[in-house]
Amino acid sequence: MRKIINARTNIPDPAVLQGFKDLLKIYSPSCVVADSQERAGVMRSYIRPLLPQKRFVGPALTVRLEPGNQVDCLDALSVAKAGDVIVVDAAGETETSIWGGLMSGLCLMKGVVGAVVDGGIRDTDETRDLGFPIYSKSIVPRSTHSPYSGRMEPIEINVTIQCAGIVVRPGDLVLGDEIGVVVIALENAAQVLAAAREQADKEEKTRAKIRQGKTVEELLAEFGRL
Repeated sequence: MRKIINARTNIPDPAVLQGFKDLLKIYSPSCVVADSQERAGVMRSYIRPLLPQKRFVGPALTVRLEPGNQVDCLDALSVAKAGDVIVVDAAGETETSIWGGLMSGLCLMKGVVGAVVDGGIRDTDETRDLGFPIYSKSIVPRSTHSPYSGRMEPIEINVTIQCAGIVVRPGDLVLGDEIGVVVIALENAAQVLAAAREQADKEEKTRAKIRQGKTVEELLAEFGRL
């Protein structure tokens, strides 16, 4: 069986990361970022939040599991850092949970800010009470075989994965809100942040004009879009 655990070497610029954290305060940050990337980087709509009121952004700690032979992903905690978002390619399997309440509690203790699982999770009552933000494809009571087999492999950590239709590399920024999840390639983060700030400012000005009674035609003439 295969186990690969890599240290993450791609670290976001602190000022850029803080800029994205500031974006969490605006309306619909996932939408603004998606628009700023010309609709790129948006995970498929089946990835839904357990706690819609929770928002997060941070660098991806990626995990890839093997289809049909899925194990607990506890090994991710050995390299997790405060501020990380754990992103799991669980092959979209819906009938096996690879994440439970104890994992959520451990993540909180490590300072992990959120998780995205292209697959199943369980113990949602515990995770909800903990207030840990997580997105998943399904919720199901059936666990992995790890508690019975004792195996913690095959697993790959901090490798390039595909999660809900989007390629995610270690260190890419992952932003989640009640609407969905969007991924920002690390090398484009500063450019995307600048575009997102510009759009957010334009949207706020548009809202002010709407309150003043401006028509659709007037708004399109001034801002070019709604």
